[in-house]
Parts: sequence; structure tokens; C-alpha cells
Amino acid sequence: MAKMMSCFHQLQVATIAVLVFVVFPSIVQADPDMLQDICVADLAAATRVNGFVCKNNNNVTADDFFSKELANAGNTNNLMGSLVTAANVMKIPGLNTLGVSIARIDYAVGGINPPHTHPRATEIVFVMEGTLDVGFITTANVLISKTINKGEVFVFPRGLVHFQKNAGYMPASVIAAFNSQLQGTVSIANTLFASTPPVADDILAKAFQIDNKEVTEIKTKLAPKT
Repeated sequence: MAKMMSCFHQLQVATIAVLVFVVFPSIVQADPDMLQDICVADLAAATRVNGFVCKNNNNVTADDFFSKELANAGNTNNLMGSLVTAANVMKIPGLNTLGVSIARIDYAVGGINPPHTHPRATEIVFVMEGTLDVGFITTANVLISKTINKGEVFVFPRGLVHFQKNAGYMPASVIAAFNSQLQGTVSIANTLFASTPPVADDILAKAFQIDNKEVTEIKTKLAPKT
């Protein structure tokens, strides 16, 4: 009897594993698996799906899988002293359904990529030039941080708040890779203080333990420049 119960338990575990990894793959991966060789995104299509509809393969060209967006350093003359140049499905339509994308991030001296999250992807960065202080915060409110240099890599788990700062005396740059064609970015400060319509001042004041005047000052600084 005990042996039968053990076998039954193993069968239950195996069944659950199959359900998780086969029937419900979206639970364990960022983007669903592709079901065809290519599905180049038709970014102009009126139909909206989870991802993008495929354009006719007869109209596919090599340029659908190509980008030179990352060839040159970005302009870091801005409030944060950094610039993210994305090479995702919006720039490379051929990435549709492939579950990957990359970006280039450039940093002025002292520049930061401020705290943010990627709700749809884990990120790994490779340092091309410079020295960076990087880190992420777990849901237990624990900071995991490290200083990384040229040729080194660091991983930011999916959905966790993370950041990078140029800690050196020269401009820095990284290549960031994601396991999603469109990772999404939630910039914490901009999301809370520069949303449209705006979050009420009293909510932000209480959440950050500051007064309404300080909330207004922050909103003014982060307001989109026209």
C-alpha cells in the first residue's frame, strides 16, 4: 500500500510539472514560444493581439531583422545623465515571437539609469566601457549590489526594482539583453510623479513622508519637456 501511495504521489508531481511547463508555459517564461519560423510584426496592423500580428512573408526583407540603432553612443545631456537606446520589436519587427531584445545604455560621468522595473523580462547587462554601481532590491527589501567593470556582466531578475550608476571618471556604456521582445519599463519616479493624469499630491506626500510642496517641486522637475 505504501509503495502504491508513493507511486501515486510521484504521478501527481509529474502531472503538475507537465501542466506548469507544457500546458501553462507563460508561467515560467517571459514570452510564449513561437509556432513558426518567422512572424515579422506588422506594426501598422489595426488588429491587436498579445504581441503583434504577422505581416505577409512575401513582404519580409532582411531589414526586418536588422538595426543600427546601437552603433553610436546616445546623448546623455539630460536630467539623469543617461540614455537607453532600445532594439526591441518596435525597432526590429523580426523579433516578434522570438522572445529576445537588447538595448544600449550610455552614461555621462555621475549619470544614473534611475530605479525601474521590467515587468516582462529578466535583464543581463554587459559593460562595454567604464565602471558602474548596479543593484536590485528583492521583495524582502534586501539590496543586492555590486561594482562592475569593462567586460563584466550583472543580472537583474524579472520585475524587481533595479538601477545603474556611472561610478567612474569617464563615460560608461553597457549592452543590456532581455528575454522578451518588448520588456516594458516602469520608471519608479516618472511613473509616480509624472503620470497622466497625475497621482494625487496627498497620496504621494503620505507615501514618501514629504509635504505637498515637495511633491509639486518633484512633479515640476520630472514633467515632460515640451
